[in-house]
Amino acid sequence: MRRFYIITLAIIIVVVMRVGATITQNDDNNKEAKHTAAQDARQQRRAERLAEYERYIDSLVMSHNFRFAPQTMQQLPAGMMRNLGNPAYEVVVQSSDVDVCMPFLKGYTPPYYPVVFNYVLPYVSGYTAEQTSDGWNVTFSSTLFSTTDYTFHFEIYSRYGGAMLTISSPFYNSVQYTGNIMGI
Repeated sequence: MRRFYIITLAIIIVVVMRVGATITQNDDNNKEAKHTAAQDARQQRRAERLAEYERYIDSLVMSHNFRFAPQTMQQLPAGMMRNLGNPAYEVVVQSSDVDVCMPFLKGYTPPYYPVVFNYVLPYVSGYTAEQTSDGWNVTFSSTLFSTTDYTFHFEIYSRYGGAMLTISSPFYNSVQYTGNIMGI
């Protein structure tokens, strides 16, 4: 009889342990399912925010109301990269005018000398905005109240909010800027 009680007790212990393990496994599965659902929801919200930001940049370019804030400049083809920390440097494109406050390097041969283009241009010629697979190419030109024609070419990346601006002239080496596009 004593053997019977010992065997019965052992069977009960094994059954209780199995039930406990099953409950623990179900809890782990529920936690994992909740975690996966929360992760999927975060990824979905992030994808929606990224798509909304891309639409926002596209709308700024299409409305001709955006601001380019440069962070670096480099004289092409192989000039030194310079960081720009002055918050006053910018190109503001509006439907009525273009406001330019940008450093530029002039000179036919080294040593080149720095100047700052500080103009409000009531008129620019040849303004085009062409959509690409990465964003936009925006181009226009102006004499900047001088005898030299300067061409401004923006490569705007809608997904990232970044842009490259190249200011070129027939007489001077082009200068390329990297920075961000934002609303006015």
